Amino acid sequence: MDKDFRITLLPGDGVGASLVDGAIAVLNAIERKFGHDFHMTVKPFGGSAIDLSGVPLPDETVEACKQSDGILIGAVGGKRWQSLPPHARPEKALHALYSALGLYAGLYHTSTGGKCSPLKPAVSRRGIDIMLVKDLLGGLNSGEQGYRDGVLGQEAYDTDVYAISEIERIAKVAFELATTRGKTVTDVTKSDTMSTSRLWRATVDRVAKSYPAVSLKHENVANFITSVTLAPNAYDVVLASDATGDIVAGALSGIVGSAGLLPACAIGGANTVGVYGNAQRLAENPVGIILSAAWLLSSLGLQTESDAIENAVNKVLAKGLRTVDVADGKKYVNCELMSEEIVFAIINS
Repeated sequence: MDKDFRITLLPGDGVGASLVDGAIAVLNAIERKFGHDFHMTVKPFGGSAIDLSGVPLPDETVEACKQSDGILIGAVGGKRWQSLPPHARPEKALHALYSALGLYAGLYHTSTGGKCSPLKPAVSRRGIDIMLVKDLLGGLNSGEQGYRDGVLGQEAYDTDVYAISEIERIAKVAFELATTRGKTVTDVTKSDTMSTSRLWRATVDRVAKSYPAVSLKHENVANFITSVTLAPNAYDVVLASDATGDIVAGALSGIVGSAGLLPACAIGGANTVGVYGNAQRLAENPVGIILSAAWLLSSLGLQTESDAIENAVNKVLAKGLRTVDVADGKKYVNCELMSEEIVFAIINS
């Protein structure tokens, strides 16, 4: 049976257009193969929206997203807009969008770790399957920030703020995911020096009592970065605040080979629409957003279609095709050709 879905596309800036074009090509292939109709609409977002309307997140983009079944996001920001004041930069579109849609949990999955990982084969061949659950709305995103005169002269400040309710809701996402995976949550904090981290840790301990089948361990972020690069196979679900989560996401990108390989999504409550893709990706590698598109289809109940995309990506990577970010100095293909190869693999599967 044909199924119609509304998907809003937010290419954003820089390589975003190329990344989203790759995802569009893959979704078009899924349409043809499985008889669906994805009504895809492109909306301004980030720096491109500033150029058009003067704001990074126009109302029309928010409304289109609210009416969607899913949202795919490319990349945001660039040197062109760095002279703007902090509150007006393209990156502010991300937090504004998450807030407007009620999306408080960012998920990052290391699903391609064994293919391009720079780790020793003895480690990577065991399979790397880590799900990062990162808060999106609290912490430094919601605290006061700015500039002021201090004892030593002008200084800048960013305030890390968390309410217990914010910690509880993101912790529940991590524990719920763990019940369907390896039943282990690693809580990564900076509790040795930060009050917010100590509150975070105590709250996570309390939430854990409602999930007796899930094992919880706490790690300082510095120790975690060392441990996860030496033994990534030891981790399942990783929970972190916004600021700490950015550090963890960077480490996971290195483990799999590139941020361009890392699928991501932002989710919220039961009735919220999800945003799929890693808007901070810098590499011109379409694999991450294509896998994010597969994640989107899975959320719509199209698991067979989602599996078809993942299988096609794995097939192309197994052939040895690489984009420049993971080519390791060897021959590589551009973003467009990589997408075409994945499309070809879907059509001929």
